[in-house]
Amino acid sequence: MFSHILGFFKRAVTIKEVRKKIIITALILVVFRLAAHVPAAGVDPSSLRQILGGNALFALLDIFSGGTLANFSIMALGVGPYITASIVIQLMTVVIPRLEELQKEGEFGQEKLNQYMRFLTLPLAVLQGFMMYTILRNVGILQALSPIDLVALVSVMVAGTMFALWLGDLITEYGVGNGISFIIFGGIIARFPTLFNQVTTTINPEEAPRLIIFALLSLLVIAVVVFVTEAIRQIPVHYARRAKGATSSAAVEKSYLPLRVNQSGVIPIIFAISLVALPSLVTQFVSGSGNTQLAEVAAFVTRYFNPTSILYNLTYFMLIVGFTYFYTTSVAFNPEKIADSLKKNGGFIPGIRPGADTEKYLSYVANRVTLAGAVFLGLVAVLPTFFQGASGVGALAIGGTSLLIVVSVVLELTRTIESKMIMNRYDKYLRS
Repeated sequence: MFSHILGFFKRAVTIKEVRKKIIITALILVVFRLAAHVPAAGVDPSSLRQILGGNALFALLDIFSGGTLANFSIMALGVGPYITASIVIQLMTVVIPRLEELQKEGEFGQEKLNQYMRFLTLPLAVLQGFMMYTILRNVGILQALSPIDLVALVSVMVAGTMFALWLGDLITEYGVGNGISFIIFGGIIARFPTLFNQVTTTINPEEAPRLIIFALLSLLVIAVVVFVTEAIRQIPVHYARRAKGATSSAAVEKSYLPLRVNQSGVIPIIFAISLVALPSLVTQFVSGSGNTQLAEVAAFVTRYFNPTSILYNLTYFMLIVGFTYFYTTSVAFNPEKIADSLKKNGGFIPGIRPGADTEKYLSYVANRVTLAGAVFLGLVAVLPTFFQGASGVGALAIGGTSLLIVVSVVLELTRTIESKMIMNRYDKYLRS
């Protein structure tokens, strides 16, 4: 398997265009990681790491920020505000007809929606920067700042978010794959040595067999994730063609429509993390307000809605399932558009009438396939929390989320490179 992967990348780097994109992506990730180590003023990094090590919520936020929160760098917010803006805009498309029309207008509409997301990112970054300052002040990591110093700190964090977003756009345009996913991916990979050290130092030597079992289970989960992510449901499609010749008899060209089990990739996981962490983040924000009622509500949420609780993980699971359905049906897969395209090109599904019946059939199959993929994603995301309860290793609680993001991004990378290699092969034929 490893030799196959190594051979694939060796063939990829021999193509000039693919090699250029890989190099650009790697250089941008290096710039991002360098910026992630430029600390913001007024924070003790060692104390912050202790808080992160003992708080699963902050550990999740550190993953979400691309690994920049652990150092409280100038990019401590990461791409979090943009992800939140994306969620808001995607949800607003359901209730605002104008945004729904833009979503259906193809590339032009998507560009307009992306522009709205960036406009909304700025105020959200200001709000999240102020919330982050308040939370760190409440836990004693950051001293109270004067209004001028507070404005300067929040401005630096907002600038860091916009810089991270710009780097992601560069990867999307000039590199390989989705830039935002790669930014988060780079932060997760950078944290692997730290997570490995936490696991090896937490488990006693007598519990080494348990660690080996979990390592084997991790490899099994990775294999299953790859299998499910690459799995497709082949829907047969026939195209009517007029055969040439004296008889002029009709001929049928057989093909199939590939429907992926996981059409939406890593997006639902990122969206779900953003929403499921919001209640705990708000309670951290209001816990130091001095209001008795707010403090009681914050204590209740902290007790019953934390990353190790059943309620939290059930909510996380349901959000992943819901976002998978929402993103697949609204963005990744459009039965109406596909049915119309098949009809215009003379294609039909055997036994199904073209047009409205084909659209209903595609929606029916997509819903069933998406359900299997959504449930699988949700289980992989929440099961490590229960493994953590059995082993006592806190790092395992965030392992499922990290694993899903890493595997999804790597598979997206290989698919993008493979498509570039195929296009390069066709270009050679055309030139010859």
